[in-house]
Amino acid sequence: MTFRPKVLEATPNRTFRWLGHLFINGIFDGEHIFEIEPLGENRVRFIHREKFGGILVPVFNFDSTRRGFEAMNRALKERAEKK
Repeated sequence: MTFRPKVLEATPNRTFRWLGHLFINGIFDGEHIFEIEPLGENRVRFIHREKFGGILVPVFNFDSTRRGFEAMNRALKERAEKK
C-alpha cells in the first residue's frame, strides 16, 4: 500500500507527525506521531502513537499494524541502546 502523507510537524529531536489517507479524506485516515521527551542525561522517553479516523475504522483489523509498530519500536530500542 502506498501513502503520500502530509507532514504536520517536524521539530528536530522532539516531534515528527504525519497524516495519511486511504484514497480520499474520511475513508481511512491515520495520523502517525513520534515524540521524544528528555528524562535526564543520556535518557529519553520515546512515544509512538497513531490516531485513526474515517468510515472504515470500525471494520479494519489493526492486529498486523500493531505487530509491525511493536517490531519497529523493539528494533529502534535495540539500536539506540547499542552504544
